[in-house]
Amino acid sequence: MKSIFDQVSYHCSKVVTQSYSTSFALATKMLAPSIRADIYNIYGFVRFADEIVDTFHDYDKEQLFVNFEKEMEEAIEKKISLNPILNSFQHTYHKYDIPHHLVTAFMKSMRMDLSKKKYETFDEYREYIYGSADVVGLMCLCVFVNGDKEKYEELKESAMALGSAFQKVNFLRDLKADYEELNRTYFPNTNLLELDEESKRRIVNEIKADFAVGYSGIIKLPEQAKFGVYTAYRYYKKLLHKLQGTPPLEIKNARIRVPNYQKFGLLAQSYLNYKLQLVQ
Repeated sequence: MKSIFDQVSYHCSKVVTQSYSTSFALATKMLAPSIRADIYNIYGFVRFADEIVDTFHDYDKEQLFVNFEKEMEEAIEKKISLNPILNSFQHTYHKYDIPHHLVTAFMKSMRMDLSKKKYETFDEYREYIYGSADVVGLMCLCVFVNGDKEKYEELKESAMALGSAFQKVNFLRDLKADYEELNRTYFPNTNLLELDEESKRRIVNEIKADFAVGYSGIIKLPEQAKFGVYTAYRYYKKLLHKLQGTPPLEIKNARIRVPNYQKFGLLAQSYLNYKLQLVQ
């Protein structure tokens, strides 16, 4: 029965999420049970695409990506795939009527990572972030609002801003790996070899502005999604705070993390704020 294969597929996407991102998995666990699997399904898809362009250095990454994209399109068209990650994603894609242009934009940004190493202008930077992060936020928003088009339009800008904030925090945290291992620099007009406090402050302020817009949408989310998204927001805000207090030289030479005990502390505080109705 296909239902058994589908359940196996959903489980695979959940395992991918838990294996690659403990923080995202923790936040997803705070969502209502009715929507958790769909967020795992989205994450599994975007994570596999990202892994192709970021880590499979001993293989023909371009060909792997072309194959993955073709399989993804076939999965969406035929509503089945023997790749369990794509099978689970197509289910969520159809269930919530996710606009195809969001998937296209995401794949375009992932494809850019195959060859583009430096983003010289703000327009290039914004295009990449839109495809790599904003549209992922919008895919998740489709799930959060359960297909409510009016609510989706109302929260669209804030979902994109939150996606941007998360991505930019990742960029700042991963400066060393992106530059040394992948030879990439994302922030325009920023010499990472000479990153100073002023450059870092400019980036941090940009992220804070995104967080402010993102939070304005979190408080309007349906209850099934609000606590989980708020938990992710609190985690990334904490990570940004640590980066803000870290000297540029250290950011360039090490990956800044939030220890697990602090993650669980954030979870406890987030839950308290949520129950006391302070998330408003």
